[in-house]
Amino acid sequence: MIVVENVSRRGFLEGMLAAGGLVLGATLVPPTLLAWDAAKGPIDGAVLHPTIFVAIDSDGTVHVIAHRSDMGTGTRTSLPRVVADELDADWDRVKVHQALGDEKYGDQDTDGSHSVRDFFDVMRQSGATARFMLVAAAARQWNVSASECITDPVHTVVHPKTGRRLGYGELAGPAAKLPVPKKEHLKFKPRSAWRYIGKPAAHYDLQDQCTGKAVFGMDVRRDGMVYAAIAHPPVLGGKVKSYDDKATLRVQGVKQTVAMDPFKPPHQFQPLGGVAVIADNTWSAFKGRKQLQVDWDNGPNASFDSESFKKEMQETSRRPGKVVRNIGNVDAEFAKGGKIVEADYYTPMLAHVSMEPPVAVAEYRDGKVTAWTCTQNPQGVQDTVAKVLGIKKADVTCHVTLLGGGFGRKSKPDYVAEAAVLSKKLGKPVKVVWSREDDVKFDYYHTTAAMYLKALLDSRGKPTAWLQRSVFPPIGSTFGIDVRLGDPGEMYMGWNNVPFDLPNHRAENGEASAHVRIGWLRSVANIYHAFSVQSFANELAHAAGRDPLEYLLSLIGPGRLMKEAADANQDDPSAVNYPFDIGRLRHVTELVAEKAGWGKRKFAPGTGQGIAVHRSFLSYVATVVEVEVTDKGEVRIPRVDTVLDAGTVVNPDTVRAQFEGAAVFGTSIARTGEITASHGRINQSNFHDYQIARMNDAPYKTNVYIVDSDAPPAGVGEPGVPPFAPALCNAIFAATGKRVRELPLSRNGFS
Repeated sequence: MIVVENVSRRGFLEGMLAAGGLVLGATLVPPTLLAWDAAKGPIDGAVLHPTIFVAIDSDGTVHVIAHRSDMGTGTRTSLPRVVADELDADWDRVKVHQALGDEKYGDQDTDGSHSVRDFFDVMRQSGATARFMLVAAAARQWNVSASECITDPVHTVVHPKTGRRLGYGELAGPAAKLPVPKKEHLKFKPRSAWRYIGKPAAHYDLQDQCTGKAVFGMDVRRDGMVYAAIAHPPVLGGKVKSYDDKATLRVQGVKQTVAMDPFKPPHQFQPLGGVAVIADNTWSAFKGRKQLQVDWDNGPNASFDSESFKKEMQETSRRPGKVVRNIGNVDAEFAKGGKIVEADYYTPMLAHVSMEPPVAVAEYRDGKVTAWTCTQNPQGVQDTVAKVLGIKKADVTCHVTLLGGGFGRKSKPDYVAEAAVLSKKLGKPVKVVWSREDDVKFDYYHTTAAMYLKALLDSRGKPTAWLQRSVFPPIGSTFGIDVRLGDPGEMYMGWNNVPFDLPNHRAENGEASAHVRIGWLRSVANIYHAFSVQSFANELAHAAGRDPLEYLLSLIGPGRLMKEAADANQDDPSAVNYPFDIGRLRHVTELVAEKAGWGKRKFAPGTGQGIAVHRSFLSYVATVVEVEVTDKGEVRIPRVDTVLDAGTVVNPDTVRAQFEGAAVFGTSIARTGEITASHGRINQSNFHDYQIARMNDAPYKTNVYIVDSDAPPAGVGEPGVPPFAPALCNAIFAATGKRVRELPLSRNGFS
């Protein structure tokens, strides 16, 4: 049994400082984060900087704080290696410590593919600061100028003129007595001197994960802990009328049942309510829940039917909506008449189904809560638990374990709040475990979407007018009762920034109500927007009788900066440093075609290639998918080629893994991904009816090519997903002549 204990961080630091240690941090923005109580920090007593990322022990061990969550994405490796590189540390002498949830770190929500992007410079500064102070301490001890001293790759400061050397451990104590330098006094290593950044590395936790030592959410145990399985209302907004727990209480191991209050709209990240079965092990809790008899009031969403809602969205997409981008005069151009192409596209709801379902342990004691959980958002845990229990955020401590996948689901801490509520009611630690059925039926679903596109073509088939409408229940519905339109962030995900050279273009957004919990899933609105736009571009190419690659490049046009797109990106202030560079988009498109051998092979009947390109999370990605389709509609994917330009890459091995995974993830979405509802209830429950790609479904070979770039780091975890489905569907058309406008493929006679 693995036991997770609340180890004293104060004790850790006191022991280190007693031996003479150096503790450093780096200042984050905004300035409001600069004031904090040092006694509550993850390395207590560190007064050199308000946000602490690196410490050096007297034995030379470098301690780096990982403040983001790792769900297999490698953040606990990549960011510490940035620190180690600037520090000139020996990676074998670096220890990584997971941070608690605390606002002093800035944003800890590990979503949106921005961990490295947002903290690359911060981590470089932290490492460079430590190196500066170590060099200064050595120079003072040798009575020489610091400019005469250097660091070398073996954790040492060197004075080349005399050959004198001092290890980092020897210098930690003296360096701690020196003032912390300002950023403008630091000298950062040139790119040519980087030893870790840009070089492949295995994950820091790999050995522990392979040997079973790594601690995930499911591994946490506390003395006196009980287990809970919750019978949630089957329809969003439902309530318990009454329940009979006689049979439940007869199950061996079951202790009691506890009624849980329903949420108060908007639901946000509140517990759904229902009835919790409390037992002394997970199996008994699950078994007892099956015996529970509940009479539900299903509320206003009891009539929700996904099939009829699909038709409603499609009807809305055919009517004018809110204009989110307008260039030229689309209506006047269409009025001229000519060849018009129209198409409707549809994508269903999707579930996250990460390998490890939601699980959390919470202990309420003396008005405070301590939680241990697999979360992408420890600060969100603090916020939600505090609001639900009516306590201060500062009285909620969140320990972050490793995550068995997340894809966005585990940034929504409703399951942690459930454990906290039950712990307060029961007066003991409670572990809430969601089954796979819970995970599928009560998710924050990736929304369904209906899109209508229309274009007027000139004599060469080039669009002179392009109209598009997108209709979907927005993520904002989670936070506002009557929110029916997408926010600027959702619009910026491939809708109000279509990167084509169009003289007349209008993008619109139509209203849609949410009947289930809507949340963000890996690549978010980019999934359905890229699917429709890149599929439509391919349709226009064939309508014009032109090669899809040549036509796509003509739509993209010459290299340029897309100013109006940056203006529209109100959701991402950092975009000022990341202009939408059409030249980079064009380059990845041309390069992936070259790597895939586009136009250089003759394909037999039933085989073909498809191409798509998309910019998301500030990265540029182009994908070519090759397919083989049998007479029975069986689809095989022998090869995928993907080129990405994500700016500066810290760990190329992790990046390749992310994009290989994106190909499998995209295959799941395209082939079988579909959540449906009848009478307000989700129809799917587990992997037998919500299938993900099996080994024989997944691409047989995925080639990932990383563009060497000096640009700032951009997103990696999500950008590989959006272009995959349209590239796959375009390939199916090339192979069969059958156009796929609705996902999943299983709805189109393919398997």
